[in-house]
Amino acid sequence: MRSLAIILATPMIACGSGGYVNEVPDAPAADPGFPPPAHGFQIVTPNVDIPPGKEVTYCFYFHTPNAADVVVQRWASRMTPGSHHMILYLTPTDQQTPGTLSTSLCGIANGSFGPVWTYSAQSPDAELALPTDDGAGHPVGQSIRAGQSGFIQMHYLNATDAVIHAHVALNAYTYNDGAQVTPAGPFVTFYRGIDLAPGSPTIPTPGMVSGTCPVPNDTTTGKSPRFYVMTTHTHKQGVHSFIKDGPSTVFDTTSWEHPGAATWDAAPFYSFTSGTLFYQCEYSNPNNYRIQTGDSAATDEMCMAVGYYFPATDGKGHFCLNSLMVY
Repeated sequence: MRSLAIILATPMIACGSGGYVNEVPDAPAADPGFPPPAHGFQIVTPNVDIPPGKEVTYCFYFHTPNAADVVVQRWASRMTPGSHHMILYLTPTDQQTPGTLSTSLCGIANGSFGPVWTYSAQSPDAELALPTDDGAGHPVGQSIRAGQSGFIQMHYLNATDAVIHAHVALNAYTYNDGAQVTPAGPFVTFYRGIDLAPGSPTIPTPGMVSGTCPVPNDTTTGKSPRFYVMTTHTHKQGVHSFIKDGPSTVFDTTSWEHPGAATWDAAPFYSFTSGTLFYQCEYSNPNNYRIQTGDSAATDEMCMAVGYYFPATDGKGHFCLNSLMVY
């Protein structure tokens, strides 16, 4: 079974199309059960050998293989056993040389706010379909320029007694040429400053962080953004996280591993009537070492709210650091 990883008078974006597959050294053979889309592109990361008991986070850097600009209507991914989660980030420039597979500076916690969280998955087979109707008969899509820079972050955990060979495959299904689409973008918050003191299995150290971010009206229409997905992201010390719109709870979870998501598939979707998004993450540290903000799911922590909305005039979306709107 596939599961979720994840009108206004708005500007429309026209689509290009084509079926493209990345050509990556050491990439595994194509999975016949997960073929590339006829319209769109596929990215397959190189195989990574994960020793027994090893937990590690890799990033694979790439240019998307589409030769023309495209607009995505659906994302789908397949992770081999040993893959805990994956996150697709798009970047304005290359963070590392395309084709690089590395654990160094892998993610966004190192201070680089250029990467745009675009898609994520925490189950072996996952997908995220964008709304087919924005409320005025127009489909919603995410624009990807030709040769777009980006990277896939992959968290691996080998709980077996043998070496596993892990990789991730990502499909981007695009609209046909000429389709007029309402642009979507991500709304991401990131809390920098998590600091959990050492604890023990019998007396874990509790901790909590939170932030409040404005939800700006669209610069073109002056109306509130309409959200179709909202979730949170923490690592293994996370025991509770939630998102609120004023006094109303938008999303709530007690599972860091499979947080789920709140989804709105049809008009009127969801708008933050208070004009602000409040997010909070609570932790319990049973380890004998200090844990701070970082990308490593093995040794660090995160607190993020992640949503997708439309209209996003430039497709970039919004990023809020702690409680400060960066863009």
